Amino acid sequence: MKISAPILIFLLVPFLNINAQSWKQLNTEPYAGKQDDICFINENTGWYVNEFGKVFHTNNGGETWTKQWEQKGSFFRTVAFINDQVGFVGTVGTEYFPNVTDTIPLYRTRDGGASWEAVSYKGPYVKGLCAIDVVKEQYINHGNIDYKYHLFAVGRVGSPANLLVSHDGGETWQSKSLQNDCKMLFDIKMLNKNLGFACAASSDDISQSHAVILKTTDGGNSWKKVYQSARPFETTWKVTFPTPQVGYITIQSYNPDPNVKQQRIAKTTDGGETWSEINLIEDATAREFGIGFIDANHGFVGSMNSGFETKDGGKTWTKIDLGRACNKIRIYRNSANKVYGYAIGVNVFKWTEE
Repeated sequence: MKISAPILIFLLVPFLNINAQSWKQLNTEPYAGKQDDICFINENTGWYVNEFGKVFHTNNGGETWTKQWEQKGSFFRTVAFINDQVGFVGTVGTEYFPNVTDTIPLYRTRDGGASWEAVSYKGPYVKGLCAIDVVKEQYINHGNIDYKYHLFAVGRVGSPANLLVSHDGGETWQSKSLQNDCKMLFDIKMLNKNLGFACAASSDDISQSHAVILKTTDGGNSWKKVYQSARPFETTWKVTFPTPQVGYITIQSYNPDPNVKQQRIAKTTDGGETWSEINLIEDATAREFGIGFIDANHGFVGSMNSGFETKDGGKTWTKIDLGRACNKIRIYRNSANKVYGYAIGVNVFKWTEE
């Protein structure tokens, strides 16, 4: 029997596996400002922090949240966990934001966030932190596969620029000044325990600052400048590497001239050795914040007023709803390679596939 083309199309449509992918806003405690960081260790277990010194925890994928800790005078800027028990919260420090009195840059929990303790470190004084990255290294331990955790933390907005490193899962830490390389540090992404990139600014005077990207190949002992913008009033902000070769970094513009409208992103296709600029949108109010990519081409950017999505590596962008001031976007894959993600700013969002 001969089947006509229209009937064939009709029969095939029900079998097309079209997953509806979207960002869904989660129910969280109302918050007026920009919340800074969120992290998950699996699809269900996660934490987020904000500038009121609060830590929130979920064990059901963000459907409900419980406040675990609140410390007055602290501005929690970043959070990272290596398992369901051990985690770290970084503070931005004093003398930048109002009403912040906490001078301890880093706290640790050993019981999943139920209690926290100040972390000691050796080396130069660290005034504050803006980001923590975790590298999970597999090794053979007495004939069995085991893991080591390397942690890298950087800060801060407002200066000075410092790095904190731990190679024993956060038990001991060593600090290092990066003041000779930059004046402010905002984010760090380590591709392994040796190779990584930091988002930085050339000056702590924003009117003189240029956006800077630093690269290390020796675990943070030394850094090389691989990108600097040609314009003042700029910093880099957040970084993502969906593949070892392809990376993206948001460039923030604080230029007060309303005629300076173009918002840009830095992109690399050679593992971070060289970077080019791609355009996001021509809008002076669309200051960029967080960035996250599912693969080399499909990704998201948070801005002051909305979010943006690209499916062609940044050639074109579409506006999406990520709320206001989406500061951090984290994309994960589970053991079955299924993508899930979370984003945080004024609100918290979850990337879902239906």
